[in-house]
Amino acid sequence: MTKTIQPMTEGAIWKRITLFALPLLLGNLFQQLYNTIDSLIVGNFLGSTALAAVSSSGSLIFMLIGFLSGMSSGAGVITARFFGAGHTKDLRRAVHTTVAFGLAASAVMTAVGVLLSPHILLWMNTPESVLPEAVAYLRIYFAGSVGVVMYNIFVGILQAVGDGRHPLYYLMLSSAVNLVLDLWFIEGLRTGVGGAALATVISQILSAALCMVQLMRTKEAYRLDLRQLRFDPAILRQILRIGLPSGAQNSIIAFSNVVVQSNVNAFGEMAMAGYGAYSKVEGFAFLPINSFTLALTTFVGQNLGAARTDRTRQGARFGIFATALLAEAIGVVVFLFAPQFIAAFDATPAVVVFGIGKARTAALFYCLLAYSHAVAAVLRGAGKAMAPMIVMMVFWCAVRVVFLTVTVPLTHSIQMVYWVYPLTWSLSSVVFFFYYRRGHWTTYG
Repeated sequence: MTKTIQPMTEGAIWKRITLFALPLLLGNLFQQLYNTIDSLIVGNFLGSTALAAVSSSGSLIFMLIGFLSGMSSGAGVITARFFGAGHTKDLRRAVHTTVAFGLAASAVMTAVGVLLSPHILLWMNTPESVLPEAVAYLRIYFAGSVGVVMYNIFVGILQAVGDGRHPLYYLMLSSAVNLVLDLWFIEGLRTGVGGAALATVISQILSAALCMVQLMRTKEAYRLDLRQLRFDPAILRQILRIGLPSGAQNSIIAFSNVVVQSNVNAFGEMAMAGYGAYSKVEGFAFLPINSFTLALTTFVGQNLGAARTDRTRQGARFGIFATALLAEAIGVVVFLFAPQFIAAFDATPAVVVFGIGKARTAALFYCLLAYSHAVAAVLRGAGKAMAPMIVMMVFWCAVRVVFLTVTVPLTHSIQMVYWVYPLTWSLSSVVFFFYYRRGHWTTYG
């Protein structure tokens, strides 16, 4: 019998948020292992050029998937709100509209990714030596993008009702499958970077299928019935009202990262490999941020849905503080052990030097990144998705692009690329601080 999911509107605040965030942290850890395992195996078995090909694909993948992830987070806010308020009929409509949207979006994602990948990689100044393998990796990845899209949709629903346990189990299994397939395809069958992409696609489809089965077999109000899949216009409008700004925010940030990656590409294969290796390390460092921010969004959505404003404020304060503190502690570890972390992916001296340069420029500023993400999560949970979108569009996109456009041609130094992140994290944190202190976010909508 399925265990009843308890809402986050009762119990000790720190305990509910932390216990909800912990399985999310472990789940994010295993999700991060997908691309990290690819990079580790590719870098060690296929060399720096292949690692550069996989690394150069990361920004483009996030740009396209980030939009749909933002949309699923918007759907999660609506789901959490109905769950917290006990509106079972609206909850069912939200679940089925969200899944229908995910299926339609998967088809669009596949077409766009497969058709446009070569053109965008050329625009990103991807070196000719890397281009064929990068195109192969991306096209296979996007051909199977239904797995990653629907996984995000299903997990968004489960997390919105407070179930972080089942997604964790499924990710643990699919990560193990990914590791085995990576080794088999790359070392056993000699399929190159295309094998790494295929292993990731198969593993993601597996985890999505397991999440779907869990939603179909639960006895709770959010049970998925494939016969009821349809677009409910009123629910879809609510999802779009929150999801579109969140999706646009993710895509805007990802677009700026594509611009950053194009600047890195101009410094050659070793810079691409070193920067890519650091990005994998950074992905693990950001896991506590992602976990606590997801927990915060769910907590705020459920408690505002239940009209518990004071509890919402207390939970927001705890979540923001815990996220920033934990992120900074991890930043110190990354700063100190950067050489060992980078060399695990590629021990080529030039690659390690580039990776260390990035790590020791950004790591001690992780607390600012965490603060910005945490406040943005609180605002999204409260239905105020426009504010974080505007702040991040200005600082994490416009300022980054202008800064790089001006400084890199003048200095011809990759350090300018490294410093653009701490600079923009600092600026967004200042704006978020004053916006949060005003306190107008506690009214939903």
